[in-house]
Amino acid sequence: MSFLNSSTSFTRFRITDPVPPSLWPELPDKLRQFAFQDIDEIPEQRSYGWVSFEDMLDTTFGLAPVEKGEYVTFSMRLDTRRVPPAVTKKHLALALKKEEALMREMGKKFVSRERKKELKEQVELKLRMRFLPIPAEFQVIWNTGTNMLYFASTQQKMIDMFQELFIRSFNLHMEPITPYDLALTILGDAAKLDTLEPTQFA
Repeated sequence: MSFLNSSTSFTRFRITDPVPPSLWPELPDKLRQFAFQDIDEIPEQRSYGWVSFEDMLDTTFGLAPVEKGEYVTFSMRLDTRRVPPAVTKKHLALALKKEEALMREMGKKFVSRERKKELKEQVELKLRMRFLPIPAEFQVIWNTGTNMLYFASTQQKMIDMFQELFIRSFNLHMEPITPYDLALTILGDAAKLDTLEPTQFA
């Protein structure tokens, strides 16, 4: 998802740890350290890491600075290689038939469970090399003045992945801000907030 679209969904976070001043000059290097690694030529199922806000193909952050005034911008890129289950099932059946024929020639009656597991792993590895990974980009905007972050996704799986990568990269913990948390920040009184009743518009 992109903040540059006319509309987008996002999750808001608050950094809960003190941010050391030394982090800001080191931030581009940390982004490069945990940058996205391409898997087009290797049979990995998934890869994710940081890329440029302006171009998800830029993993060196050389096209544009990450600093935009009091904001820092970058993206999390996720490439996922998906082999349709029906394709895996078909090729596994072919591999098992070939193996069973070989076993009969050797005077054996069946394929062992361990060998079936090995064949499945071989088939999956072979098929993964034939399917290109599907890329996805999730942009991040970090307000360095308020230590609020905006992550362009509301999917829990993506949120968990983003939090894990962020902590690993910057050694900073964060918490999502729910609408209740945001209202509490504005009102500053939980008791007052809890007594409010919804307005009827019909």
